[in-house]
Amino acid sequence: MKLNTVIFDMDGLLIDSEPLWNEAADEAFQQYGFRLTPAQHAITTGMRTKEFVEWWFDLYKIPMQHVAAAQQEIFKLVIDKVAAKGRAMQGVAHIFNFFIDRDFKIGLATSSGKLLIDVVVDKLGIRNYLHAIASAAELPYGKPHPQVFLNCADQLKSSPLECICFEDSFNGMIAVKAARMKCVVVPARYESQHAKFNAADLKISSLQNFNELLLHTL
Repeated sequence: MKLNTVIFDMDGLLIDSEPLWNEAADEAFQQYGFRLTPAQHAITTGMRTKEFVEWWFDLYKIPMQHVAAAQQEIFKLVIDKVAAKGRAMQGVAHIFNFFIDRDFKIGLATSSGKLLIDVVVDKLGIRNYLHAIASAAELPYGKPHPQVFLNCADQLKSSPLECICFEDSFNGMIAVKAARMKCVVVPARYESQHAKFNAADLKISSLQNFNELLLHTL
């Protein structure tokens, strides 16, 4: 089936927000007596905020009654940080122009909630190019469950087999493959050589590097 639809993840792929999420988590978690290492942050990249907090609270034996407060604090901090200093990832303009020129339907499928989506979409100036926006924030399951990608494809009236998805995280990649879509992964530099990303259909170092030849390989 011919590819005619592209779906993008958001955090860490279109906007350089992963360091800001890490900063926010570190600030929120310090009152509970722990701080995550970069390797620990990488484990839960792509998870929804609630799942991320529950994961680390369970490990560090923090009572679950504090999850909601920590979740809200992290989300507020991230929105403020992204609004103040969020930057587009390399190649965002290129990749949007590439698919606009080829008349692809364009969607966004993210674990983040609407408030952050609005901040990012407006900061990047891409709202008018998106034909669908799907969030996993209120779904029963987030990534690596494929539902957010399937919902986005449904909004676009596209078969999963017509979709190519761009992701930066392992959890996102698994979600894309579970949705039976083509996956192009753009991992963070510090883990780009990890074998876990070999399940992707294609791995590139930057959105700027995607081209017609690579599209045809999919």
